[in-house]
Amino acid sequence: MREKQFETERLFFSYWTANDQSLADKLWSDEQVTHFIAKDGSFSREQVVQRLALEIESQTNFGFQYWPIFLKEEETFIGCCGLHDYDSENQIAELGFHLVPEAWGQGFAEEAARGVIAYTTGETELQALFAGHHPENLASKRLLEKLGFQFQSKEYYEPTGLEHPSYLLKLRTS
Repeated sequence: MREKQFETERLFFSYWTANDQSLADKLWSDEQVTHFIAKDGSFSREQVVQRLALEIESQTNFGFQYWPIFLKEEETFIGCCGLHDYDSENQIAELGFHLVPEAWGQGFAEEAARGVIAYTTGETELQALFAGHHPENLASKRLLEKLGFQFQSKEYYEPTGLEHPSYLLKLRTS
């Protein structure tokens, strides 16, 4: 049984470990998953290994990562959702999620993102969350708007070489 970080109605969030290469492969070796987050639409084997290391390092350095998520009932891995450092000085983290195609269209991305937002509000001092999406990823755009994120600007995203619409969700009023 995996260690649980926190949970939602149908999901639980765990931690990436060095033993999770097969889960990382299942997620980030799938071109349907990486289509909107990689310049050529896919990750090489080396990039998948680097991505797993990045998540583990993020947890060590910042106390958060894009946590792997599992269905509570079967402990089935369905992807990841969580935070990356974005603007430490202003206490802003980036919210992101990647789901395996079998999990698409079932409301898991929204449930996971709402779980991370609730966790962030209750367990961190972060003031806001940043999020961006590939210009052609209209499902992510709709979800960010549904979650209450407000469009800010277009921001260059190195991995795709494109300007991505970028959003902010204020968590606390100052």
